[in-house]
This record gives sequence, structure tokens and C-alpha cells, in this order.
Amino acid sequence: MAPAFEAHQSQGPPPQVGEQVAASQNNLHFSNHESKVTVVGSGNWGSVAAKLIASNTLRLTSFHDEVRMWVFEEILPSGEKLTDVINSTNENVKYLPGIKLGKNVVADPDLENAGISFLFLLMSYLSSNILCSDLLFCWGIYYAVKDANMLVFVTPHQFMEGICKKLVGKIKGDVEAISLIKGMEVKMEGPCMISTLISQQLGISCCVLMGANIANEVINMIFHNSSWRFMYRLIFLKPEVNAQIAVEKFSEATVGYRENRESAEKWVQLFSTPYFLVTAVQDVEGVELCGTLKNVVALAAGFVDGLEMGNNTKAAIMRIGLREMKAFSKLLFSSVKDTTFFESCGVADLITTCLGGRNRKVAEAFAKNGGKRSFDELEAEMLQGQKLQGVSTAREVYEVLSHHGWLELFPLFATVHEICIGRLPPSAIVEHSERKPRLSLVDGSI
Repeated sequence: MAPAFEAHQSQGPPPQVGEQVAASQNNLHFSNHESKVTVVGSGNWGSVAAKLIASNTLRLTSFHDEVRMWVFEEILPSGEKLTDVINSTNENVKYLPGIKLGKNVVADPDLENAGISFLFLLMSYLSSNILCSDLLFCWGIYYAVKDANMLVFVTPHQFMEGICKKLVGKIKGDVEAISLIKGMEVKMEGPCMISTLISQQLGISCCVLMGANIANEVINMIFHNSSWRFMYRLIFLKPEVNAQIAVEKFSEATVGYRENRESAEKWVQLFSTPYFLVTAVQDVEGVELCGTLKNVVALAAGFVDGLEMGNNTKAAIMRIGLREMKAFSKLLFSSVKDTTFFESCGVADLITTCLGGRNRKVAEAFAKNGGKRSFDELEAEMLQGQKLQGVSTAREVYEVLSHHGWLELFPLFATVHEICIGRLPPSAIVEHSERKPRLSLVDGSI
């Protein structure tokens, strides 16, 4: 069991006995008016999110100081458990090295509470047993979230359905959630956004947060808080991008909400810092799809870079990609607003992701190797355990396009997937322009 953050809650009078609730298994108490936050995920972006949140929970009286971060347990080369190192050094040495998360961040794997052998689970995972791999991610979450009433989900999207199933009936009734996850589930009845999956399976409200932000840059400002010469208007979701946030360079993000503006403002308050500007818009699907689809366009940009086609070609690919992002979003959800694509989650995040980020980086390597090395191989070699979202999203988008008969209407999206699976060579990324879409449909004016 992870240790508790031992800090005295000095804001306001102490809670009455009848207002106290147990916090996990460590006898930590907090009053009902304080929101307790758990971050579900501990990769690069999850660690940055925990850092941002922890800096605010210490200064805002409406939040409990401690921030729990559920960790997918790993054994480091030193033989130590990742959670033990995080809790002893206050640093995620694997996914966000060199950055202090905040002493009020507590990493919690809970595998020992689940009563399951980590070695057994690891062996199951390595043997590609899907059920046990899902178990690895989901088994120990209950103890990390059971006292929280604000859940921040930031895991690979392919694990979210299993995580939600583990949490059904195990969370408090007043819980609110926010998803920082890029991707969607494709089901027989059609595509399902991750925020919708969370809301439907857990019966709770779920906002989303997306944007153009490079984590290490955001953190850099922590080290150089007095120097504001390096300010970039970025937004929210990639390893290099998240790194910019981590080093505290000026960045932006967008919170998407449905109806409850008060809830959205609470999330804005929780994430906002002097170097991280967060705004809210009433368009969950638009914000979420921007964060999802830009990874597909980033793959296209990476192919262009790998083939050394130059900035003119890359700019053209980015423009066409933005057009397809907008059209695809509005075809799926008529409520999506045009203005959302000019928010931090839209064009800014697209630019950031196509200039940096893991999807562009690995796609560049894929193109340089002529498509002869698989994305799985390159991901394992280049990302040190992080997951590549663009390839799976391209497949999911392709499935939707194929199901609806829209493949010819979205030539860039279709071509990216066909390159990823080896059906087309990387050079085909510029040949898609020969396939003329119906502009009235692609522009969203059906």
C-alpha cells in the first residue's frame, strides 16, 4: 500500500467528527467540502497532470492536499518497483525523469492489496494474454480511487473499457471525471468516445481536457520560473509536448463540457497555473475528437519528414488534415462547433503534434526505413514503454469510414491507415491528393 501524504490541512476549521471519512487505509481524514483527486494513469502525461493538480490542491481550500496517482507497476532495471522510487524520490524516473512531482503526490499500485503476484501478471502480460494484460492495468485501481470524488483518467485508450468495468459500483456517488485520453472505441453500433464510455459505464459526468502542450516544456518553467523569454502557445497531449508543460513553459489547454458549466470551471481551477492557461468550451465531442484525430495527421506529417519532402508539403498535409478532422467530427456529431477547431485543442494542438510528439517521431522513422520495420517494433525501441496512439486511432477511423462508405471522402485518413498496415508505401501520403473528395461533404456543408 502506498504511503499517505502527511500534511496538516491548515485551511479552515477542523472537520467535526460526523463529517469525517476515512481516506484509504492510512487514517488520513478530510472534510466533506474538500474534493479529493485521484489521477488514473502515470505515464508521461499522467505524471505531468499529477504535478499540475498537486500544485493547486496545496493552495486551494476546496481541494484536499493529497493527490493519489494510480500506477501501472513496473520493475526498473535497478530491481526497484517504480512506485517505490516515485514515492521515495518524488519523481517518475521512467516517464518524466528529472521532474519533482510534488510531495503531496502519492503513487499507488495496490497490487499487494489485490492479492495477486506481480510476477504472475507480468508473465501473463508478456505472453500477450489479453485478459491478464487488462487485469494488470485494472486490478488494483479500487483502493486508489475509493475515496476520491474527482477522477482524472489518463491511460492508453484501449484499456479504458476494462478499467471502467473494474470501477463499476466501487466509486462514490458524487464523483466527477475528466478524460485526458486520445482515442475512441469502435463498436458494432458505431464509434464511442472515451468520455461517453466513462459516463455510460460509471454513471458519472465526464468532461474532457485536450490541448497543445509539450510536457517537458511546461516543467522547464518550474526550473526557470523567473525567465519568461521562452513562451509558446501550445496545448495538451504528447511526451515531448507534455514535457514542455512539465518544465513550465507557457502552454494552453481546453476543457470540453456538456451542460454543467460549474463543473467545467472546477476542472479549469484544478489545472490552471500561471504558465498553463485553461479555458472551457461547451463542446465535449468537438474537443475530444480534436485530441483524437490530430494523432492521425501527425503520422502523415511524420511520413513527410521521413521522406524529406520539406515544409511546404508538410504544411499542405496539415491543412488537409485539419479539414478532414473538422468534416469527420461534424459528420459523427452535428453538435460539434466550428469555433472549437480554433481553440487550443484544435489547430494549435495539431501544429504542436505535427512538429513534435511521439506519433510524428515514430512515423518519421517508419518512413526512413521504407515501411520495412513495423510500428510495434519502432514503438518498443523508441518510446520506452509509452504507447503510440495514432496507429490504433487511424485503424479505428478507417473502420468507421469503411462502415459508412466514406473512404473516398477522407483520402488522407484512409491513406495513413493503409500506409501503417503496409498496403501502401510511405510515399503514397502525397498521392492522396489525386483522389478528389466531394468538397461539399468534406467541408461539413452537407
